[in-house]
Amino acid sequence: MRFVLVNGRSPQRRSFCVMCERPIAASYLREIGTHLTYCNHNCYADHCKSAILLLESQATAFAADESKKEALTRSAE
Repeated sequence: MRFVLVNGRSPQRRSFCVMCERPIAASYLREIGTHLTYCNHNCYADHCKSAILLLESQATAFAADESKKEALTRSAE
């Protein structure tokens, strides 16, 4: 994850933090790939943690689904 720390410059249009929805002030973080803005490093870190948890949850669900499919295939033979 790559980001830019912006100091002393507000965004051109009124923006809000994607995590806590506070208005973006003169200092903020902007993720390079998505252009999402965060009011501080804590909100950015929280967003990264939530994304990791979501990916882990999806991977677990996918693995469980694959196991069920495999079991059904075996029982059909």
